[in-house]
Amino acid sequence: MRLFSSVAVFAAAQAASLAAVQTEIHAPGPNGSLTGTVLTPDFTKGPVVLVVPGSGPIDRDGNASNAVRASTYRLLAEGLATHGIASVRIDKRGLYGSRAAVSDPNSVTIGDYADDVKTWISVIRRRTAAPCVWVLGHSEGGLVALAAAQTASDLCGLILVSTAGRPLGAVLREQLRANPANAPILDQALSAIAQLETGQRVDVTAIHPALLPLFRPEVQGFLINEFSIDPAKLIATCRHPILIVQGDRDIQVGVGDAQRLKQANPTATLAVLAHANHVLKSVVSDDRDANVATYSDPDLPLAPGVVDVITSFISVSRKSR
Repeated sequence: MRLFSSVAVFAAAQAASLAAVQTEIHAPGPNGSLTGTVLTPDFTKGPVVLVVPGSGPIDRDGNASNAVRASTYRLLAEGLATHGIASVRIDKRGLYGSRAAVSDPNSVTIGDYADDVKTWISVIRRRTAAPCVWVLGHSEGGLVALAAAQTASDLCGLILVSTAGRPLGAVLREQLRANPANAPILDQALSAIAQLETGQRVDVTAIHPALLPLFRPEVQGFLINEFSIDPAKLIATCRHPILIVQGDRDIQVGVGDAQRLKQANPTATLAVLAHANHVLKSVVSDDRDANVATYSDPDLPLAPGVVDVITSFISVSRKSR
């Protein structure tokens, strides 16, 4: 009997995934449209999750032109669809399908991205008639979600995935120190971070070439803005249901960050997932190279428990509303 139930559940999940309808969706941006993909199970008018991407040139599927090809957001959307949950995953202003929204994708702030989230919430509600929208922010997207939640209306709740609990400067210091290969450039990198934290730009003429992608002049304004924001202070003021999802194999954001967010808002739910890394793939060892290799493999499924913990939280929160 137990075997029959498992088979039936698996078959139902497959059928739900196949039945989901994927279409493009647009929202107004400053100069042109913002663009995303909506994945909607056609058998339900259930909850809707807006997926806010992380840092850098990450697209709506969770990929970038560099080594990040994990397709994390696409896999999340497909997983949610098997539970009858619709999703909208988006391209950030100035990039990919949203490139017409602004002329310079680097001339942005966390507040700009938060404004876009609020715009997306309005558009999604008009299109789906959903009473409210769940906002799932991954990595830097979690900070954007927290910023949007300060003034957003019609927000069901927040799902913060692999989200730092400290200002970015502190996170970057830890990341740089954790990699022994950075030893020759570490002092220069730490000096640059300290200068940006004071609101001053860094002269890159004498900086090591390996640091230019991180501190290039075009992004320093954005870094200065982001360095000034403490996510723990933002979450402390949130009164919405909050789920914090953190993998214990994350080499970019640690479990301590998730715990700091939880401490700042004790009403939040914290879920630490065994063997999950920053892009929500399974890693069973401390091998850094093996961890990084998962970032470029879209065929790897999401780590066990990722979709289940999110769908369970949404279900429980909806019943308590």
